[in-house]
Amino acid sequence: MRIATWNVNSITARLPRLLPWLESSGTDVLCVQETKCTLEQFPHAELRELGYEAAVRASGRWNGVAVISRVGLADVVDDLPAAPEYDGVVEPRAIAATCGPVRVWSVYVPNGREVGHPHFGYKLGWLEALTAAVSGDAAGERPFAVLGDYNVAPTDDDVFDPRFFEGLTHVTPEERDALAALRGTGLTDVVPRPLKYDHPYTYWDYRQLAFPKNRGMRIDLVYGNEPFAKGVSDAYVDREERKGKSASDHAPVVVDLDL
Repeated sequence: MRIATWNVNSITARLPRLLPWLESSGTDVLCVQETKCTLEQFPHAELRELGYEAAVRASGRWNGVAVISRVGLADVVDDLPAAPEYDGVVEPRAIAATCGPVRVWSVYVPNGREVGHPHFGYKLGWLEALTAAVSGDAAGERPFAVLGDYNVAPTDDDVFDPRFFEGLTHVTPEERDALAALRGTGLTDVVPRPLKYDHPYTYWDYRQLAFPKNRGMRIDLVYGNEPFAKGVSDAYVDREERKGKSASDHAPVVVDLDL
């Protein structure tokens, strides 16, 4: 079974790349973030032609998450049970589904913007709500994983230069402590380091030639419980999908399971 996560940064803009990637990669379940579309705009018909169905939580121009599966889609849950609001709104940042033998959450953690900004407090509260929401499944016997764009680099090795990020979000002790609390529910990072290259980054800014210079961050993560982690036979970042025209600024992270 092949499971992946990909921040596509607009599923409409990325559809010409997404559809052939699904076919060529042989992905069974794809967790998507930043769909940036309404429910009506989501490409259900195009995905059905390839044998996929999708559970979608989206509301328009910003955010949006989905689970795309060709191995079943059941027990769908929109949003974290105690999701905090921002500006009076529960943003579309989390969706869960059971796909065959595996239960997954697709999550798009708030960016945080700046340390001290209200959005930074919202980010920490959102991660706390995520930890509470997944604790039962994380400790369970069914393979379970939380996949997505966490907007946090777990360690200094997960950014191209820690000095560049001093005083910025994504690397603060508070954010990393929140990730540690999430792992404390029984989840582990199932993507090994190093992979086929020294720095398996998953995100590179569009600006200042960040991708050619490999000035990246590893913020797209797959955290699985023990039954999930035991089944992992391979994992990789598909850097090829960050190359060329009309690419997302994130690359897919792919995990193979032998259950």
